Parts: sequence; C-alpha cells; structure tokens
Amino acid sequence: MTMQRTETAVLEEEFVENEEKVVVHGARVHNLQNINVEIPRNQLTVITGLSGSGKSSLAFDTIYAEGQRRYIETFSAYARSFLGNMERPDVDKITGLSPVISIEQKTTNKNPRSTVGTVTEIYDFLRLLYARAGEAFSYETGEKMVKYTDEQILKLIQENFSGKRILVMAPLVRGRKGHYRELFEQIRRKGFLYARIDGEVKELVPNMRVDRYKNHFVEVVIDRLEVEKESLKRLKESVQTAMTQGHGIILIMEHDSDNMKYYSRQLMCPTTGISYAEPAPHNFSFNSPQGACPRCNGLGQVAEIDLEKIIPEPEKSIAKGGIAPLGPQKNTLIFWQIEALGEKYGFDLKTPVRDIPEDGLNAVLYGTNERIQLKNSPLGSSVNYMMTYEGVIKYIDSQRDDNPSKKAKKWANQFVKEHTCPDCNGQRLKRESLHFKIDNQNISDVARLDINELNDWLADLEDRLTPRQRQIGTEVIKEIRDRVSFLIDVGLEYLSLDRTSRTLSGGESQRIRLATQIGSQLVNVLYILDEPSIGLHHRDNLRLIHSLQKLRDTGNSVIVVEHDKDMMLSADYIVDMGPYAGRHGGEVVAAGTPQVILEANTLTSKYLTGEHQIAVPEIRRAGNGKSIKLKGCSGNNLKNVNVEFPLGKLICITGVSGSGKSSLINGTLQPILSQHFYKSVQDPLPYKKIEGLKNIDKVVQVNQSPLGRTPRSNPVTYTGVFSDIRALFALLPEAKIRGYKPGRFSFNVKGGRCEDCQGGGLKLIEMNFLPDVYVHCDTCNGKRYNRETLEVRYRGKSIGDVLNMTINQGVEFFENMPSILHKLKTIQEVGLGYITLGQSSTTLSGGESQRVKLASELAKKDTGMTLYILDEPTTGLHFEDIRVLLEVLNKLVDRGNTVIVIEHNMDVIKVADHIIDLGPEGGKGGGQLLCAGTPEEVVKNRKSYTARYLKKELAL
Repeated sequence: MTMQRTETAVLEEEFVENEEKVVVHGARVHNLQNINVEIPRNQLTVITGLSGSGKSSLAFDTIYAEGQRRYIETFSAYARSFLGNMERPDVDKITGLSPVISIEQKTTNKNPRSTVGTVTEIYDFLRLLYARAGEAFSYETGEKMVKYTDEQILKLIQENFSGKRILVMAPLVRGRKGHYRELFEQIRRKGFLYARIDGEVKELVPNMRVDRYKNHFVEVVIDRLEVEKESLKRLKESVQTAMTQGHGIILIMEHDSDNMKYYSRQLMCPTTGISYAEPAPHNFSFNSPQGACPRCNGLGQVAEIDLEKIIPEPEKSIAKGGIAPLGPQKNTLIFWQIEALGEKYGFDLKTPVRDIPEDGLNAVLYGTNERIQLKNSPLGSSVNYMMTYEGVIKYIDSQRDDNPSKKAKKWANQFVKEHTCPDCNGQRLKRESLHFKIDNQNISDVARLDINELNDWLADLEDRLTPRQRQIGTEVIKEIRDRVSFLIDVGLEYLSLDRTSRTLSGGESQRIRLATQIGSQLVNVLYILDEPSIGLHHRDNLRLIHSLQKLRDTGNSVIVVEHDKDMMLSADYIVDMGPYAGRHGGEVVAAGTPQVILEANTLTSKYLTGEHQIAVPEIRRAGNGKSIKLKGCSGNNLKNVNVEFPLGKLICITGVSGSGKSSLINGTLQPILSQHFYKSVQDPLPYKKIEGLKNIDKVVQVNQSPLGRTPRSNPVTYTGVFSDIRALFALLPEAKIRGYKPGRFSFNVKGGRCEDCQGGGLKLIEMNFLPDVYVHCDTCNGKRYNRETLEVRYRGKSIGDVLNMTINQGVEFFENMPSILHKLKTIQEVGLGYITLGQSSTTLSGGESQRVKLASELAKKDTGMTLYILDEPTTGLHFEDIRVLLEVLNKLVDRGNTVIVIEHNMDVIKVADHIIDLGPEGGKGGGQLLCAGTPEEVVKNRKSYTARYLKKELAL
C-alpha cells in the first residue's frame, strides 16, 4: 500500500508540475540544437536572442505548430482531408500545452475592402446599430422619412382632404427614360382609364407612348372621389388597390389643385415621394451589392485615365512623342490613321498638341468611325479605308481590362490615376445608406472619426438618443465601446475605422489582433506574439506591456518574441537564445526571471546591464552642404509640412505612431523620387514643390518584404551572385568539354537540375488526411542537380556543395574570385555569415530579408549620390544586430550617400546626424514638423516625446 501511495504521489507531483509549465523536449526545427525548454504557464514570457538564433523556430515553428496540429487532429479523418495540412514539428515531446493562438506580423490583409472597422468587427456592430436604430432622411429635401400603416394612411387622408374631391393614384414610373407603350397597354387591360403623365392627367388610348429619350413620371389614376363619411368604404378599397399597384406607395392629389401628398408603408419622403427599402445591416456594408456605391463598387476610389499623363508635354508634337502612349512617330498604321485625321481636322503630326483643334484631339484620343482616306502608307495612295481606329484612351482601357498580360496591364496603369469617387465622395456607400443618421451622423461620418474621437462620441451617446433608439441600441453601443477601449489600450487611438488594412504596418496589424483577443476574454489560452512593439514609440510601450499583462492576468499564458528592453525587464520569465545565429545558434543560453538574465554572462545580459552599448558618436557629420527641400506636404494627416533633408548624412524620421512619418517618406518623398528616376506608376500624396533633385542620382528603398514568394528564391539568386557562380562553373575545363553553358547549373531550368524534384532538393509525399511530408529527393539526395552536372567540380566542390555552404565558408572558398567574393563579403558584413548560399528565402526572418536587400545594394557600385530609404530596419534585430546594421549604414553615409531611416529605436536615433521629428500626437493630432536638427538640438524641444526619451539616452 505504501509503495502504491508513493507512486501515486509522484505522479500527482509530475502532473501538477506539467500543469504549471509548457515543457519542450528535443526540439530540432530549423537550427534548434535538440533543445529542452521549460516555459511557465500563466506568465508573460519573452523569448529573445540574436536574429537567426532560433527564437521564431521555437515559438512559432515548434510550440505554435504543435498546438495547431493537435487541434486539427481532434477532427475526424474525413474533416481533416478538407483542411490545410499542418506539418509535424521535429520535436520529441511537448507537455502542458494549452490551445494556442498566434498573433504574427505577416497577417495584414492586402484586400482594399478590408478596414480597421471590419477587422475589429466594430463596423459590423455599427451596421447593426444603424439598421435598427438609424433615422432615415430624404436625399432630395433633407426631410425626415416617414412610413405609415394602412389605418394611419386612411386617417391622414381624411384629416388632410376632408370634404374635398381627390384623385387616388399609384406611382409606377419616377424619373426614368422609355416610351412605356407596353406599360400603358398593361394598365388599360387592368381596367384603368386614366394616368397622370409628367403632371398631366390623360386618358389611356391604344398604342399610347411617350418620348423614349426623356425622363418621365407616370401615376395610374385608381379612383376619383369626394372624401366624406359615406365614401369611407370606397376610399379604403381604392387605397388598398393603389397600394398594390404602387408597391406600397400612393399619391393623393386634390382635384384641380396642386395640393398633393405621398403616403407609404415604406420609408418615404413626404414631399417628393422617394422611398427607401426597410434597412438591414447589409445596406450599410460596402462589401455588399445592397450597400456599396454602384460607381466605385464600395472602394471609395475610381481609377480613370489621366489626360495629364497621356499628354505630359502639350508643347510637343505627336511626331515628337507629345501623346505619351504612342511615343515618337513610327511607320505604323496608327500614325497613318492620325495623319489622315489631321487632314480632316486641320493639323499634322508636327503640330504641337496644344495647338490641335479640340474636335481633332478628341478624335485622336477617343476614336472615330468616319470613312477617311489613308495616304503615304504601304497600302497604297488614295486608298479608301473604313476607320476601325478606336482611339488612344479606348486602347489603354482595353489593355487594363481585357489583356491577360501583367506587362500590358502595368503599361496601361501608368496612364491611370485613382481619385475619390464623385458619387459617394469616398464614403463607399449608396446615397440611401448615407442618409440614415444617429445623432445627426451617418455611418461613414462615424467611421471617419479616429478612435479617440469615436470613444468621446460614444461616451454619452445614449443620452442623446430617443427612448426607442436607446432601448434598441444600449447593448450594441456597449459592445462597440468595449472594443474601442481595447484599441486605445494597445496604443491605436490615432487610427480610424475606415483606414484600409493594407496601409497598416505589421505592428499595427498585430496590435489590432491583440486588442481583439483581449476583448474575447478567453482564459487558459497560450498566446504567442511576434514583436508587438514594432512601430510603437517609447511613449506607448508601457501601455502595450500593460495590455499583455492584462491578457496574462485574465488566466492566459503569453509568449512574446521580442528585443525591447522595457518588455524584457517587465516580463515574468525570459528565454535567451544563442549564443550566435544560424548553425552557431539554436541553444538556450539562459532562462529565468529578468534578475537571473541580468546576472547571466550572455550577449543579451551585457546589453541590458550596459556592459555593452552602442556608442554615441563624438562628432556628427556635417554633410555635403546640399539638400532636398519638400514643401507643402498635405497627404493623409500631414498639415502643409515643409521639410529639408540635408544630404550626406544619416537622417532619422521620428515621432509617435501615426504622426505622419510613413506619409511623409513612403507616401510622398519616395514616390516623387521613383517617378523622377524610374518613371514609377505610384502617385505621391499631395505636395506643392520639391527642390534639389539634381543633388542625387538614384533612390533605393529597402523594406522587409520577403525576397521571393517561392522556396526556390534564396540569397544568392536575389543578390545576383549565383549568376557569377554559374558562369564560373561554365568556364571550367570539364564543363567546356561537355558543352555546358551557365544555364546548365541553374536549378530553375531543365537540363542540369534533377527532374524528379525539379531542382527543389525535396519531394512532397502526400499523406491524405495526415500532414504532407517533405523528404530528401532519393534521386539527387537533396543536391538539386543530376549526376552529370554534379560531376563538374571547382576546387573539389560541385554546384550542389556550394549552395550548402554558409556565407562565411563561401567567402573563404571564393577568395580568389573577386566578383563573387565582393558580393558574398557584403552579405557577411551585414551579419548574415551564418546563412547558407542556397537557403530558401521563405525561411528568412523579416530582419534577415532586409539585410540581404541591403547587402544587394551595397554590392552595387555607388556614385556617392544615392539616397537610401529604410522603414524600421531594426525590426527583428537584437542589440548586437543593430550595432552591425549601424556599421553598414555608416559605411554608406561615409561614401557620401544619404540614408533616411524611419525609426523608433533609440540606439539608432541617438547616433543619427540629423533628426526630423513629427507629431506631437498621432492621427489628427499629428502631421506637424515639431523640430529638426542634431540629436543635441532636438532634445531641447519641450513638445517632442522623442526628445524626452532621447535626453535619457544622451545622458543630458
């Protein structure tokens, strides 16, 4: 008995211990070195370490993937066959795992129909509120719409027309074109003798019709009677008949008088008689045909041909390229046709476009079907030719709509400009939907408020509602108010509900999902977040940490992959991965409370304690004395900003989230420069003037988007060094004897690659309702190429062996090949020596992708007049990675180039030569230039939140 009790006690202790921890045994995903990890449950845990050390592999590819797989395995085999298969992570065992929810950065919806309101479901509640409690107003007169029961209508007719002779009529046609011969015949057959047509009562006669090209109003006369007590029964029957014929609407008009009234069972304007359908939630959805504006289909924007882009230089002639889509004159049919049109309208191909008669230019642009004579063409002189010339604009439209070629569409789109829909004024909805109001606001007005303003509007909304509206809307308003407060808690008060999801940063998208999860009030869930502090100013960091702690305190476990110092020190537990990256990482170098980590001798602890730090430069660069001046920027929330970018410096654009940084740089400056240097299609946000473009010769934007969409894309193909490596292999004696060209050594081209795996190195084994399994191709053993190609060797290594080398190994291996060495060395210099040459781009983190792009640009020759634009390059980077990144950026600037960085990280801001700080708040409270200058000058500004935190970093 004693032995049995002891065993039971041990089992109970193990059970309790496992209940308190998530225990990972033998994790080997990606670069994880068969590690064992214990993570306490119901606590806030931070996983940190160098970029590429295995943080995401542990958090997302192991713990989250296993949680998802277990969830899907609870379904039947039949159900699993319809679901996306989950790959089983390479791990021995995970215990203590709760249901897992992942909140990553890569979940931003790029659909233009997705907005902050739809993602958070706040807009769905608003639609319900407006459908049930909204008051309708006429879009013609602004009067409040009315609707009555049949009894009320009878009573009103008696009150308004007592003792008077009236006509009871049913409206059939209101303001529509047509001859209506069939309608008149149909009315006659029903036994009606008269109709009021365009305000005049006429007898219905056979073959009656009206002018088909004019708008008409037709009401059939149901009855003529005097409103008296004796005629009440007849009046009631006539009203019923009129309601049937008029689909719920009748018109009562006093005989020989202009006195008339509309009555309806539906919502109706009492003056004009226009009616609305009974509102439903879908009537307020821009994603539904019942609610969307018919002109823009609910997008709020319409794309139309821009004549300024078609005729950019009116002083040029057609022959010289005055009509941009045509280009300079060529001996082609279209120019023969235009030449023939010129003879008719009095111009020739050498006439400046601005001097061409208006009707002639319209014929060139919009086409004509007139019979004209072609001359000076290979068809022969004086040939009568029936024009099939559609015009330049019709041709561009056909390329946009009908041509399947992406190249053709891209060509056509350069002549198109998006602008606000003139019908709905960018509000996305039908005019009827926009005339339902609550507290004198339509649903679009409410969606345009930023979250702070929306919160204020909701605060005492119930006090301003009618008793009926209050009774209907109380619960809905409470739900909206709760969700709005969660968005404020995570620092997104500057957003508005109509902001499209594709304009959100990864951090904003992630924090929206975080707010949604806080609102769900779930317990015993394991949440895993990927750097939620991205895009968040230090001012708002504490609010984010508080939100995560609130999520923990409701009974959940929270794991955060993060590098932020404040987040680490506020955590309950930290797992530090390392010691380095790639093959030299994947181990747990320290784990415990923040105090334990501070005492550990790791790279992270040294930065946290201040033993290692990024030094502030003793002298700021003076620049080259030249600058770019951007004036009158007014896009999004920018308030007529004038800003100067001094060249030859490292410039930081700072400010709280939503202050206008991205609008200024990514939305205005970068598109202006891209149009100037590369004829980019993207239009910049509104601005007045730019000066100093001659002071730079190119612009390079380095962002964190993936290098490629397929596993075939890798660092060496992106940077272009693989072309040099293939060319080297093609020059080897063995390759020359066999007649191999560089294409033979490409894994994307038939010939040299292994055809069994098509150059992927892996083969997919379908497991039906179990997850698919990827295995090494047994034909090439994962080497991607066929036997003959692998027989060609350089210094004893085949092309397959080269792809499996790390960048560090590649630098040593190709030390005698300058063109290859230079490009590989640049990848090594940005801190990516640990990745392999052939590593799939889909396995690279956002920070790694950005540094590969940076390396690609570094490898190119620069003139010292290049402008580099980086948007939060510290995303996914450890303190040590930031130090390496800054060395690279400083090298670029030291060559005379200019680097503009949008950044919140104080380690980057403090080393900048020039800071441009926007604010003071986000959204409508931002968009102003607060200060500009060196960090030492900026800290003197009392309005700037950046200055307050920067002062601590500079120890001033």
